[in-house]
Amino acid sequence: MTKRLFDIDPWLIRTHKLATDDMRLQESLTAIGNGYMGLRGNFEEGYSGDSLRGTYYGGVWFPDKTRVGWWKIGYPEYFGKAINGPDFISMPLTINNVPIDLAQTPYHDFYLILDMHNAVLHREFVVDLPDTQVQLSFDRFMSNDVKQAAVIRMTATTLQGNADIRVESQLNSNVHNEDSNYEEMFWEELDRHADSNGTSHLTVITKPNPYDVPRFSLTLSMTNVLASPDPATRTAEDSSLLVQEDLAWHLAEGESSILTKYVTVVTSRDVPTDQQVAAGEELMQQVVKKGYDALLAAQNKIWQERWNMADVVIAGDDVAQQGIRFNLVQLFMTYYGDDARLNIGPKGFTGEKYGGATYWDTEAYIVPMYLSVTPPKVVRQLLEYRYNQLSGAYHNAQQQGLKGALFPMVTFNGIESHNEWEITFEEIHRNGAIAHAIAQYTEYTGDHSYVDDHGIEVLVGIARFWADRVHFSKRQGKYMIHGVTGPNEYENNVNNNWYTNTMATWTLRYTLKMLPEAKTSQLAKLQVSDEEKAHWQDIIDRMYYPEDEKLGIFVQNDTFLDKDVRPASSIPADQRPINQHWSWDRILRSPFIKQADVLQGIYFLNDEFTMQQKERNFDFYEPLTVHESSLSPSIHAILAAELGKQDKAVELYQRTARLDLDNYNNDTDDGLHITSMSGSWLAIVQGFAGMRQHADKLSFKPFLPKNWEKYAFAINYRDRIIRVSVNAAGCTLQLLKGAPLTVWLYDKPTELSATVHE
Repeated sequence: MTKRLFDIDPWLIRTHKLATDDMRLQESLTAIGNGYMGLRGNFEEGYSGDSLRGTYYGGVWFPDKTRVGWWKIGYPEYFGKAINGPDFISMPLTINNVPIDLAQTPYHDFYLILDMHNAVLHREFVVDLPDTQVQLSFDRFMSNDVKQAAVIRMTATTLQGNADIRVESQLNSNVHNEDSNYEEMFWEELDRHADSNGTSHLTVITKPNPYDVPRFSLTLSMTNVLASPDPATRTAEDSSLLVQEDLAWHLAEGESSILTKYVTVVTSRDVPTDQQVAAGEELMQQVVKKGYDALLAAQNKIWQERWNMADVVIAGDDVAQQGIRFNLVQLFMTYYGDDARLNIGPKGFTGEKYGGATYWDTEAYIVPMYLSVTPPKVVRQLLEYRYNQLSGAYHNAQQQGLKGALFPMVTFNGIESHNEWEITFEEIHRNGAIAHAIAQYTEYTGDHSYVDDHGIEVLVGIARFWADRVHFSKRQGKYMIHGVTGPNEYENNVNNNWYTNTMATWTLRYTLKMLPEAKTSQLAKLQVSDEEKAHWQDIIDRMYYPEDEKLGIFVQNDTFLDKDVRPASSIPADQRPINQHWSWDRILRSPFIKQADVLQGIYFLNDEFTMQQKERNFDFYEPLTVHESSLSPSIHAILAAELGKQDKAVELYQRTARLDLDNYNNDTDDGLHITSMSGSWLAIVQGFAGMRQHADKLSFKPFLPKNWEKYAFAINYRDRIIRVSVNAAGCTLQLLKGAPLTVWLYDKPTELSATVHE
């Protein structure tokens, strides 16, 4: 069952209704950020109804104590969590001594809009007070020109009567996480200064922790600039964890005022604590000197450049068009490669759950898209992020008594920080995605410099882990991997997950293939012996893969077919999603699949399987899949398109494109599913357009969805920009930039040096 709060518009997320019953969902869908920081769509003046107020800062987190009733050797010492940071948008507002609170104050003409052209959030409404009506509007954006800056503008116009307006512009660190234990606070104050004639600041630091994790300090500064026909009375006040400037002024009927709040944030990730106030002051001078209009113009220019590269244009289906653009704008507000120390958390800057941490989602879902729609250095930085945390991966493997490198399932610093045993110990398939991303980057860009240097270190570390994690079954004469959780997290502690075994041997094969290319210095450092390589090859040759010849499928794990196998359509509608209605035990015993598992492997290694193998496995597993992971629909959509199941492909595209906008899984209220948002782009480009890249060969096999008039997109491929347009007449390829190139269109070689039609 879906829920749609916003009107359909190709470029706007807009509504004229305040979602009082779904405020958290509305807040998630109007979250904004700039890669450095971000926040949910909370109201500046405050809101006393149900709300999740959240502001988040890139790379700022806290190592919370792992709390389990039974401690096991190898458990992470702490559970890394994104913490709610100091709130800088708060501007409590009174008019004629009446607090403005849309949960209490009469209002009309409410309008809320996220403009996807430039990532600016706009809200307006008219408050109805005794003998007075005032129109209020708020605009805010996280600057992409000055990443440490945010700008909030409040415009007030008296439509009727007279208005005495008072705003309490705040920097407030008296915040906590909803999942905190007993209202636990994560911030301590170091310094504060409230100034009614200049810049105020607040410096805070995360509370001490018993682990070897640095504390994070932040200094927030603010300057309030008021343009009003009536001079304002300005006073300043402060208290623990709070600085505030009070501004009061009068507006007669027909008069307007504009209050612009400039905020800058510097953190100890970039500036030592004792230098932050000065750095904040210097940044504030730059920001105020530029002013609102110049900052907005720069914002528009940066976003126009991004859209020029990444936009997907769909004609004939505004629902689909809105979905893909919403996902793109949210992805780019979360990460655009500006800081190699950061990655892409599943919630980004939109909520506490998963927020800020790095999962395997980045390599499995983000890398394939970002390779095509961002400069190559962006993905290169994502790969360097993992390389820079290689020591943590070795630590994680050692915690399990194993050799080599085990990259974490959940991390902020390279150390595993997830506190569920079936994740920490068993969901080791994440290593395969790390290795596969290196191969994807190398093959797509043609740039071998990474794999020949840093990448080979990562690959060898992962290969050594797999070689130690397998065991040899004398009875079967095969290598096996027991006690794992595959991508389908609705099964834990299984033996011989087909996907895990397959990606393990693929990694060994790819590492052996790349070793001869590696730098001499790296080979000397890694010391991979002939004996070790022979052992890897033996694992490759004798790995066990569960299969069923009668069904013609790869079996998800050894005992999967012993379950009561039945389609997901047999689940009563009032019990969906099952993760919100069934006990975990019942889910684990069921045959229902959370997300692509066997099909994930077929997607990754697509060229290694026949169409018959793809079809048999898709026809068997897709009906069992409940798609209760945000990562699930896109993989199925891509494979469905390849198999000619166009209606199914479009259905699953719609689900991945509008997963959050239509709240498919009834779980968007606590934040968006950022890392799955790339799935809508993948479903169109790799699915509908059939784009594949393998062995230096770029190919397309497009089809046009039934209710679409046309669609078009551009890709960045090996220093070329190629535009692909598909309509009822066929497909047009245009080489917009770069040297001539041979591509394959519907299995025919085509020289791209000018527009080509078919």
